[in-house]
Amino acid sequence: MLPRDLIDLMRDLGVFPVVVGTVDREGNQHLTFVTWIYPVDERTLRIAVSSNAKTAQNMRETKKVAVQLFAPDKSLTCYGTAEEVIQRIEGIPFDVSVFEMSVENVENSLFPGSTITGIIPFAHTGNVKKMVELDEKVISALKSKAE
Repeated sequence: MLPRDLIDLMRDLGVFPVVVGTVDREGNQHLTFVTWIYPVDERTLRIAVSSNAKTAQNMRETKKVAVQLFAPDKSLTCYGTAEEVIQRIEGIPFDVSVFEMSVENVENSLFPGSTITGIIPFAHTGNVKKMVELDEKVISALKSKAE
């Protein structure tokens, strides 16, 4: 299960950087950096990605997914399966799909004697106003599907 303090942090921040791992039918692994993720509850995460991205294709094909979460004092790897719940979020200029991940296992991935001191720092580049608007639309879709 996901810790309550991590769920609260992810919800408070809105966009939350994570690493998502998937696998295709041939067993080829794929990693990507994602900021559109929302914790529905202790066992469910919603993830939004470009509909034609390798990550989306792999989740449709094999349903296998892992998410690496970094937060103060935590590095957790969540393993589970994903189902596409929205094929395309309306009002976005390109195709973005939403997947719901059922978290089956959570492992502490910190090594002894280490800690994480914050979340992954990131910043939008280019047209920041448009990126913030896009983030708001996607996160809103993740939340509305969750409620």
